[in-house]
Amino acid sequence: MKISTRGRYAIRFMLDLADHSTGSPVKLKDIADRQNISVKYLEHIASTLHRASLVTSVKGAGGGYLLSGSPSGFTVGQILKATEGSMAPAECVGAGGTECQRKSTCVSFRIWDRLNTAIDTTLEGITLGDLISWQDELKTESEYVI
Repeated sequence: MKISTRGRYAIRFMLDLADHSTGSPVKLKDIADRQNISVKYLEHIASTLHRASLVTSVKGAGGGYLLSGSPSGFTVGQILKATEGSMAPAECVGAGGTECQRKSTCVSFRIWDRLNTAIDTTLEGITLGDLISWQDELKTESEYVI
């Protein structure tokens, strides 16, 4: 399993929204500039996140994007699943896994099932709020370089 640019940029997009939102919509161009992502590519990501109800869009001159809830209410798993689809390491595991006839005798199934559980537990256990805290820690640590 490899997270695509789309998934990684979606996390950066959501983090930027959380970090720069003052209750007013954040312009896509501002996010694109700060994150060094093309506006066109970010439009596709924003549209996907909007369809998944993770962000809301505001039209017009003062328009832009807002998180549809509190940063602590979004998990990295939600963001990645919205942009990447299933995060399962094999087709036979996960929520949309295909039923394998060898499942009861397949040793490999146990590997994929455990890996899927570990991935899901990790991604669903990290919130956007956690990422904001980690980002703040990195900012603080970089201020004390000797």
